[in-house]
Amino acid sequence: MQLFPLFAQLGDRRVVIVGGGTIAERKAELLSRAGAQIVVVAPELGVELAGRFRAKFEHRAKEFAASDLDGAWLAIAATDDPSVNAAVAASAGERRILVNVVDDSALSTFHIPAIVDRTPLTIAVSSGGSSPMLARLVRERIETLFDDAWGLLAGLLARARERIRTRFADLGRRRRFYEDVLHGNVPQLLRQRREHEAEAALEALLASSAADAGGEQAAAVGHVTLVGAGPGDPGLLTLHALRALNTADVILHDRLVSEAVLDLARRDAQRIDVGKIVGKHHMPQAAINALMVEHARNGKRVVRVKGGDPFVFGRGGEEIEYLRAHGVPWSVVPGITAAIACAAYAGVPLTHRDHAQTVRFATAHRRHSDDDTDVLGTHGETLAIYMGVAEAAALRDRLLADGWAADTPFAIVENGTRPEQRVVLGTLGELVERAQGHHVHAPALLIVGAVAALAAENHWFAAPPCGA
Repeated sequence: MQLFPLFAQLGDRRVVIVGGGTIAERKAELLSRAGAQIVVVAPELGVELAGRFRAKFEHRAKEFAASDLDGAWLAIAATDDPSVNAAVAASAGERRILVNVVDDSALSTFHIPAIVDRTPLTIAVSSGGSSPMLARLVRERIETLFDDAWGLLAGLLARARERIRTRFADLGRRRRFYEDVLHGNVPQLLRQRREHEAEAALEALLASSAADAGGEQAAAVGHVTLVGAGPGDPGLLTLHALRALNTADVILHDRLVSEAVLDLARRDAQRIDVGKIVGKHHMPQAAINALMVEHARNGKRVVRVKGGDPFVFGRGGEEIEYLRAHGVPWSVVPGITAAIACAAYAGVPLTHRDHAQTVRFATAHRRHSDDDTDVLGTHGETLAIYMGVAEAAALRDRLLADGWAADTPFAIVENGTRPEQRVVLGTLGELVERAQGHHVHAPALLIVGAVAALAAENHWFAAPPCGA
């Protein structure tokens, strides 16, 4: 181990920064958050340091002298003069003060790490000064795994720490209790900002675990998260979606969830394909509902992953009704719905001041009891139709009957946002011929309206449009 990692308590302790430029400003900002008593030694201060932080530190408008380090706990050399930086390092060494010389690991006796701040939880990453950029990239990866609910959890556990230690003198039982907390519904309640309920859940778990004279682990409380995975590009996942996938015990996924998205999930999670294909339902909705409840009642963290967004033609509303009726805790992570993502990747603005002031989302597949007389759209708007490829002829006829002109532009976006994306352009009157001629298959989104023609000029992703 090249460096010994430690966390310093700097509240009201003097830290000397030599230098008044941008780098010094960054160090001052970081140290001020730790409550340090900051002294800046520099003939002049940069604009940011002189403005935003001027009231938070003592400024000595002079050249550095060794006596400036008297009474300091740490020192930072942040000038652009190597001789001054070396003098700071030497003076600090004589006084046995740890010093960080910016961009000079050889002269430094401590390094400032890349930090993930989830106060009171702090995660620090260091490359030993050899590659600060690598440390920053690692920090960015960690940021995606730990949301701010971890800080709330750390605070909650800190307040209960003494009672936990008193109640569980045995280290093994104490460890099992913490595992119950981390794997139960307390973290999820904190993510939902239901802090009073999270505290009550912790108290209930503490009471039930303490009452277990046999020392057996208390049953964990399961949870179901409905996650929108977007239309395929894993880069469109939200951080909440990625965190859910990384902590899942069981993943129920649709056919439209791409392999690239599933590859980001926890490796040892149980994966169940519950995908449905038009006309060939792989698993009935009732069976999916039952699976969610079954695994949640077994204490599992269940992630129900859907292509697009759970609440946009994704049956998310039906599923949470079922979960609520069966007393299973649940939460929702929205996803980028196909209409927005596929249109963007095809270069189609769904609204445009010159062409379309409104946009309507519709689906070609509805319950049999739905009224077929509703008008699918009006002039001056964009119509985005999900699951419409198989119904191309019926959709064309309905739109023409509703008053849409035969020369209205359309765009079909097949496999939108994925490397194999295809865009087929044409006019409404030739919709069926175009779709059949280019052998379009699901998943595909149909966009109807004047803005669809803009895909010919706005193309930027994957293959150029067909029929431009």
